[in-house]
Amino acid sequence: MAETMAPAIHKPIWIDLSSSDPAASRDFYSKLFGWQVEVNPDPQYGGYALAKIGGKDAAGIGPKMMPEAPTAWSLYIWTPDAAGLAKKVQAAGGNVIAPPMQVGEQGTMSVFQDPSGAYISAWQPAMMEGGLTDGQPGTLGWAELNSRDLGKAVAFYKSVFGWSTKVSPMGEGQPDYTEFLAGDQSIAGAMDMNPMVPPQVPSYWLVYFSVADVDAAFKKAIGGGAQEMLSPVDFPGGRFAILSDPQGAAFGLLKMTPR
Repeated sequence: MAETMAPAIHKPIWIDLSSSDPAASRDFYSKLFGWQVEVNPDPQYGGYALAKIGGKDAAGIGPKMMPEAPTAWSLYIWTPDAAGLAKKVQAAGGNVIAPPMQVGEQGTMSVFQDPSGAYISAWQPAMMEGGLTDGQPGTLGWAELNSRDLGKAVAFYKSVFGWSTKVSPMGEGQPDYTEFLAGDQSIAGAMDMNPMVPPQVPSYWLVYFSVADVDAAFKKAIGGGAQEMLSPVDFPGGRFAILSDPQGAAFGLLKMTPR
């Protein structure tokens, strides 16, 4: 286990969806990405389902834990010590929303909130190590923080996870783009919240799914009941789009240009 854990420590390792209608969500995403979705029959997991591609775990879908919570995707960072991480979060000015809790025999999870208001989760693996993170179509391709206080958020993630950053200019009139690095690997992005976003929208992490064809996947998602948030557009590294699924969760589609 230690050998498989070491390369992934403090990197994104899992995503899951908390949905107001898990059955409808399972149907939408399985059709969009070709997932094979299996609901765990054990009552202790509360109807949590695993989405698989090629027999390997790619994501989770489950019911909302609280009625007032939004339907949303969550990003998990792999940690070897969830309890120790919670202490780092508090010391760095973040909030521990859900203290470390054991999830059956699978592992330990916790939920935090960074100082800018964005939620992020952690996973300490036991039987379940995590999911695909290699950019295979239908799996996590990228994660991006949209923050109302980027400077404070960046300092938090540097302190808690030991991430470094790379800042790139995006052209005249556009804010710089920040990449989070674990070692020399770029693992996630961050940017200032667009001023056009309504003030009641808090900072948030957005997950992007890798796809073979952004335009085709976008059209398929719309046909399945999703709503357009940003139509397909090119950027220096490839092409992407952003949608809201039929239950209201935001997600992105991404195709990177081969290097």
